[in-house]
Amino acid sequence: MRSIWNGSISFGLVSIPVKLYSASESRKLDLDMLDKHDNARIRYKRVNEDTGKEVEWKDIVKGFKKDEDYIVLEKEDFENANLKKSKTIDIEEFVAEDDVAEVLYKKPYFLEPQKEGGKSYNLLRDALKKTGKLGVATFVMRQKEHLSLVGVYDKALVLHVIRFSDEIRETKDLKLPNTKVAKKEVDMAISLIEQYTTEFDPDKFKDVYNDQLMKIIESKSTGKKPKPQKFKEEPTQAKDLMAKLKASLDKKKKSKAS
Repeated sequence: MRSIWNGSISFGLVSIPVKLYSASESRKLDLDMLDKHDNARIRYKRVNEDTGKEVEWKDIVKGFKKDEDYIVLEKEDFENANLKKSKTIDIEEFVAEDDVAEVLYKKPYFLEPQKEGGKSYNLLRDALKKTGKLGVATFVMRQKEHLSLVGVYDKALVLHVIRFSDEIRETKDLKLPNTKVAKKEVDMAISLIEQYTTEFDPDKFKDVYNDQLMKIIESKSTGKKPKPQKFKEEPTQAKDLMAKLKASLDKKKKSKAS
C-alpha cells in the first residue's frame, strides 16, 4: 500500500509519527462511457474556456474568485493556512463510541507507526481498546480540514473521517408521517428485531452485484441477451401490519427450528 499522508498523531504531550493509508477500496466495475452510435469512447479534456485549447496538468493552478479577479493559491499557501494541522492529527478530546451518530461517518483510514513510534502507537491503541473510547481529532489533508475519530480495528489504529455537523442536512425538509403506531405493533416489531439479532460478522456479507453484472457482460459478449428478471415490491398496508409481523416471526422461528 502507498501512504497518502505522513505526519504525526498527538494526544496530550505524546506525539506518534504515523503514515495514513486508505482502509477501503472500490469494487465497482471499471466501465467506460461510449457514444451509443458507434461505441467510440468518450474523452474529457481540460480546456481553457477563453482559447479553447487543452491545458496540461502541470499548468493548472487553483484560484479563488474575488470581485472580478482570481487570487491564485500556491502549494505553500495551503500549508501555511495551518501548518500544524497539515502535519498533525491532533486528538482534542475522547468520546464514547455510542455518542457518535452513524450518519457522520464518511471514510476509514489505517494509521501505521513510523520509525521510533511503535511503543507510543501501541500505548494509544491499547488504551482506546480498553476504554472503548474514540479520539476526536482534526487535521488537514488535500487542502481541506477534516474532523475525524481515532479508534481501533483489529490490531491497528483506524482514523474515520467524519462530517462536520453543518454538512448534514436538516430532517425538517422531509415529509414524515404523523401516523400513530399501536403499542402491540411496536412490541411485535421489537420481538422480530430480537429474533434477527446476532453478532455482526462482515464476512457473511458479500458484494454479489458485480459478479451478477459480470455474468450479464459475459452472456452479452457471446451474443445472448439475458432475460430480465421480474420483481414487484408492494408496500405493506397499515391494516395488514400485524399479520405481516406475525408471519415474519413465525417464518423466523421455523427457520431456527429446522
